[in-house]
Parts: sequence; structure tokens; C-alpha cells
Amino acid sequence: MRYSRFVAFSGLLLFLVGCTESLFSGGVVKVWGERGLSDGRFQKPRAMAIDAKGDIYVVDMTARIQVFDSEGVFKRSWRTPDSANGKPTGLSIDNDGNLLVADSHYYQILVYTPEGKLLSKKTLGGTKGDLPGQFDLVADVVQDSEGNYYTAEYGEVHRLQKFSSEGEPLFSWGQVGEKEGEFRRPQSLALDKNDHLWVVDACNHRIQVFDATGSEPKLLSIWGSYGFDDGQLNYPYDLVFGDKGESVYLVESGNHRVQKFSLDGKWKKSWGSRGRKEGQLFSPWALVRDSNGYFYVGDTLNHRVQKFYF
Repeated sequence: MRYSRFVAFSGLLLFLVGCTESLFSGGVVKVWGERGLSDGRFQKPRAMAIDAKGDIYVVDMTARIQVFDSEGVFKRSWRTPDSANGKPTGLSIDNDGNLLVADSHYYQILVYTPEGKLLSKKTLGGTKGDLPGQFDLVADVVQDSEGNYYTAEYGEVHRLQKFSSEGEPLFSWGQVGEKEGEFRRPQSLALDKNDHLWVVDACNHRIQVFDATGSEPKLLSIWGSYGFDDGQLNYPYDLVFGDKGESVYLVESGNHRVQKFSLDGKWKKSWGSRGRKEGQLFSPWALVRDSNGYFYVGDTLNHRVQKFYF
């Protein structure tokens, strides 16, 4: 049964997050979904995107992309062409309002209209390898203001690639490791208002920021460390910017929470704790934010989406 509830919170609340207590204000507005295969249900939602209209796209472990309005009302769905080898792990919206899908285990980026029509001529990649334009397990993709694409890969190749607006490979950088400019599962990407590329370096439990607008990437900042305390990270999987791009929010699979940071990595506050109740999370993978300031988290092992303010 699908369910949704409205829960209003006021004042400052004390929550247990990981091994520490964090003070925050905020609350759950809507919860939808449960485990299942029918419309509005999920099997481990893995990635999300939100378009200019506020429609929310969710892909789960069935390789099914479902579209909802901001209140969780189901609108439509479709599946990627093949999924026997594995399921997509990344979604984003391009400059034309189309949906970009990181079809991880088929080594390609798929492009769909909002209605679910596959634009096959826009597909990037499709061949496994480490040469320019080839992919290993592609985790995410974003498009900058000039139309260039950035992709992230893991598996045997832990790197980022930049493509032109026509899909031509321009350059790549990174390898597996813990040094600056190296990665261990770059899971998610985001572009700020300056087209600087933010990389969620998941298994290094950190964020790396690059200026790749020129002919080669330049590392701008790197922050984050493994742990359970406020400001530490435990498998961060997704990132969104706050109002006016002056803050950044991370969702952590390992700490079952969302944290707010300044752009230079200073901790602000946390939301969530491990559990099954509303306002609790279980290994969340995805996070998006709408134009009204509401957040939506893909609560993966609870097989649902939670809408909240923070």
C-alpha cells in the first residue's frame, strides 16, 4: 500500500545520527513508496533527478524509471532497453530538459525525453574500455552551461571524462587512489554556478572540486574525512546545492543521514538517523532539491522517497 503522511515539526529537535547527537530544525512533509513492482513502489531506488517543472525521476534496481510530481503522485514510467548485466546508477537533467541516464553496466549514457522516448542518436559510449570515449562502470553524468558533458566511472577505471556538446571526447583525468585528483568510486557529479565540477568521491569519503572549463582540469578544493561524527563522511553518494549555491548538502549511505556544509566544507547541521520510521533513513543513495527549497531523498533500503525541509 502506498502511503503518505504529513508531519509538522517546530523548534529544534535532538536526533541521534551515527554515534553522535546533532541539533537541527526541519521535518518530513511527505513519504511515498514501499517495496514492490507496481506503480509508485520501488526496489532499492538508486538515483534521482528533478526537472524545471518539479517532476522527480527515480530509477531503481529493476532498471525502471518512474516519474512523480512533487507530492509523490505517479505520472509515468519506462525501463532501459537492457538490464540483465546491471542497472543504472545515475540520473540528471540536461540543458534541453531531457533525462540523462548513466547506464552503468552497459557502458553508456542514454538520453530520454521527459515522456520516456529514447533519443538514440544522443547516446554516449557503449563500448567497455579505458580509451577516450569508452567507459567502464559509468556512475553519473552532468552537462555544463556550454553543453559539455562530464562523466564519472568506477570499476577497473576510476576517472572522469569531458565530452563536447556533440559527444566528442575532449580529455580525461584520474585513476584509482587516495591522492589529490585520484578517486575510489566517483559516484555523483554536480556543477555549481561557475561550472565548477563537484565530485562525490564515495569510497574516499570526501569531495573534490575541479575547474575543468579549460583544456585541462584544475583541482580547486578537497575536503572530507571518514567517520561518524558531525562533519565526517561515511560513503557519501549524492550532492545538491542550497539556495543561491551558497551551501552544499550530502547524503551518506553509511551514516544514514543528510548533512549541510558551507562550500569550503565547514559542517552546518545534519538530518536523519538509521531506521524505518518517517524521518529516519536506511542506506540512502540519492538527493535532489526543488525550487521551493524542499529536499527529496531516495531512502534506498526503505524502498521509498521522503520529502523534507531542512
